[in-house]
Amino acid sequence: MSILNQKTVKKPVHVSGIGLHTGSIVEMKILPSDPNTGIVFKRVDLKNNNIVIPSVYNVTNTNLCTTVSNEFGVKVSTIEHLMGAMYGVGVDNALIEINSEEVPILDGSAKDFVDLFLESGFEVSQTPIKLIKIEKKVSIKEGPKYISIDKTKVSLDIDFEIKYSNSFIGTQRNRINVYEHDLKDIYNARTFCLYEDVEKLRQIGLAKGGSLDNAIVVKNNKILNEGGLRNELEFVNHKILDCIGDLYLTGHKIIGSIKCSQGGHSLTNQLLREIFKNKSNYSVFELKEKTLPHTFIDKFQLKSIA
Repeated sequence: MSILNQKTVKKPVHVSGIGLHTGSIVEMKILPSDPNTGIVFKRVDLKNNNIVIPSVYNVTNTNLCTTVSNEFGVKVSTIEHLMGAMYGVGVDNALIEINSEEVPILDGSAKDFVDLFLESGFEVSQTPIKLIKIEKKVSIKEGPKYISIDKTKVSLDIDFEIKYSNSFIGTQRNRINVYEHDLKDIYNARTFCLYEDVEKLRQIGLAKGGSLDNAIVVKNNKILNEGGLRNELEFVNHKILDCIGDLYLTGHKIIGSIKCSQGGHSLTNQLLREIFKNKSNYSVFELKEKTLPHTFIDKFQLKSIA
């Protein structure tokens, strides 16, 4: 299978589940789509103005999840795990029909989405993918929080650090190469929160669908979930998953090196907007090869299209 040509799902992918924040039961269908159509959400519970494009400039809320909206105020929220799964498995084009405003949380990770995509299989087109290549360093700083992106040769490296006063979470850091490393631990990493924050979230209308089935809950120096953590870096790995999903709002894969400390949805979106402010910060390339063995990853032949 060529990973340099645009892909879509081979057959419809059906997903049912609860919305983490709305608490609503959600039905979602991910349908095959033509090359160069990108990822598109369609709110099938609405008759008019129901198309929402997950793009950098359509992000309207980053409070505990990523929400995108169209010009009519129609929104789809908590899209980051689904977007991260599509980035990782290489789904370039899909129509996502959803009957609610929030993507189902499933088990709080991207694992189930990835499994469903692999079960469906992929339809590979003859149309080459496009890549965004970072040409200059761009950074954003907010107090102790920091995120930057710089140029690399052919990889997407993410170096992410979290710092929590809670002693069980503490400080964690991980670095991955998105295109070459096994992303299983990233896909499997669940969303998490502190026990003392659960009631606060519900009082402001969030986490209505949250439970130990779809989130890690940390109380003092232990987690309340049976079975413990899925991997020792699950907390920071989930933040990396969120970051990958938010990066996919560019519509393309990225060649660059990200470093982030204590960041999240807001900081990632700010970074992307800052990148696109100046065309000298990036280039868009189309790949001409039909295959990409990892051993020859440094032999990309790129044709600039912008």
